[in-house]
Amino acid sequence: VVDKPAGLVSHPTYRHSSGTLVNALLGYARAWPEGQRPSLVGRLDKLTSGAILVAKTAAMHARLQRALLSPDSDKTYLALAYGHVPEGPHDIALRLGRDPGDRRRVVASETWGQPSLTRVARVDTVEMGGEHVSLVRCRLVTGRTHQIRVHLAARDWPLVGDAAYGTPRWQRVADEATAEALRRFPRQALHAWRLAFTHPLTGARVDVTAPVPDDLAGLLDQVGMRRPDR
Repeated sequence: VVDKPAGLVSHPTYRHSSGTLVNALLGYARAWPEGQRPSLVGRLDKLTSGAILVAKTAAMHARLQRALLSPDSDKTYLALAYGHVPEGPHDIALRLGRDPGDRRRVVASETWGQPSLTRVARVDTVEMGGEHVSLVRCRLVTGRTHQIRVHLAARDWPLVGDAAYGTPRWQRVADEATAEALRRFPRQALHAWRLAFTHPLTGARVDVTAPVPDDLAGLLDQVGMRRPDR
C-alpha cells in the first residue's frame, strides 16, 4: 500500500507521460524477480491524497480487485465539506454518468447513469458565522469516477477546495483567518484514509490507515475540527 501525496498523478497519460506514481513504482521494482511488475488496484485523482493498493503480478492484481469488490472490504475516505451534515449515517445512492456537455465532469441523477452508493458518517461539524463546515467519513460501496465529490455536492455538501464541483462558500465564514485558509486550500479536501480487505491468498485481514496529510491536518486545526477515530 502506498500513501500517495496530493499533486501526484497515478497513471501515465498523454499529458503526464512521466513523473507519475506508476513511473516511480516501475523504477522501484527494477530489481524485482522476473514476472513481477507493479500495477495499481484502483485509482486516486491527482489532487486526492491517501492509500492506494499495489499488486506485484497480473494474477494478484485480478485477485485483489475481486477482494476489494467484496462486501467485507472497506474503502473509507475523509472529506471536509461545506454545510451542516446531520448525524447519520447517510446513504447517497444517486446514479452517476458523464456530463453530455463536458465529458470531464460527472453528474448525479435519480434516473440514469451507473448505480452508485456512498455511505456518509459525520465526524464533526463547526458553525462559523454564516456557514457550517463538516468533516465526514465516506465509505465507497461502488467506485465510480469522482463519486464522493459528486455525491456530496448533490446533497449540498460540496468539498472544500473542489474547483469542479464546489462553490466558494468560504465567503460566508465570519472569521477572516479561517475564511482565508479555506479559500487558499489548493485542492479538494479529500483523503483516502482507510483500506481494509481479506488477503486473497492468506485469508488474513489487512487493515491500513493513511495518516491525515499536513495540508489537510493544518486546515482541520484552523477550522477547530476534531480528528476522526477508527
